[in-house]
Amino acid sequence: MTRRKVVVAGGAAVAAVGVGGGIAATANAGQTTGMGEGATAKAAGSAAEECYKLTSETTEGPYYIDADKIRRDITEDKEGIPMTLRIKVIDSESCKPVRNAAVDIWHCDALGIYSGYEDASTGGGGGGTRPSGTPSDVPSGTPTGSPPEGGGGGVHEEPTDEERYLRGTWRTDKQGFVTFKTIFPGWYRGRCVHIHTKVHVNGEWTDAGYEGGNTCHTGQFFFDEESVLASAEVEPYSTSTTERTTLEEDTIYDQSGTTGGLLKLKYKKGDIAKGVIGTITVGVDPEATNTGTG
Repeated sequence: MTRRKVVVAGGAAVAAVGVGGGIAATANAGQTTGMGEGATAKAAGSAAEECYKLTSETTEGPYYIDADKIRRDITEDKEGIPMTLRIKVIDSESCKPVRNAAVDIWHCDALGIYSGYEDASTGGGGGGTRPSGTPSDVPSGTPTGSPPEGGGGGVHEEPTDEERYLRGTWRTDKQGFVTFKTIFPGWYRGRCVHIHTKVHVNGEWTDAGYEGGNTCHTGQFFFDEESVLASAEVEPYSTSTTERTTLEEDTIYDQSGTTGGLLKLKYKKGDIAKGVIGTITVGVDPEATNTGTG
């Protein structure tokens, strides 16, 4: 059994996020069509086809903090493309939603910096040339060697500062859904654009937060190349001088699509700056323990 306790944020920090992401769950990466009423039936069919697949486990990375704030809006004052992230957690064997689970997410800001580790992060400064074009010379086969520098490894590092932006924890509802308000992440040396996540179950929600239970999933969510290239046209992403690792080059993403954590994204083509909706169904084994540190 693992034990975790998180600090409850003030009322202003837990303002409700719009639920439009539920309909957007049918959107494919880069899709820009309107959110029609027929989307719900399509979403149900897609979920049924994928519900028996366990979502890939990945490394926790060095920048996890086991004391995040209980909140759905994790943006704080960080600049970037607004993003609504809607996650559904299901039991991969029964396909039933996992309710009252504690879901953590954390990621870097638009320039590759992690809160709590601003000195250690390998983000890029301003003034550089943004990435452009379509990736070429895509590697094939199974990645080998050690994880890349800059957050790929599973060895935890102690925080170096008190900042906690772009980090948060919230509970799944009766349908297994949890929704966060954040920004589109940037990139840093050695990794493609991603969001970290953990799912905790069998614990107890208290006035202090969430305690006990087991961490049944540790994973990462990934972004398709088209959306990343579009984000790179927008400030402050466009000021980054950091060399970017593509989705195909990343040594953590297993190239398995949704099962590997690839998000379904919806935004207005040609104007991604107005905002992005990201959705994904995460299949877990509630009885398992996956800390991502071993």
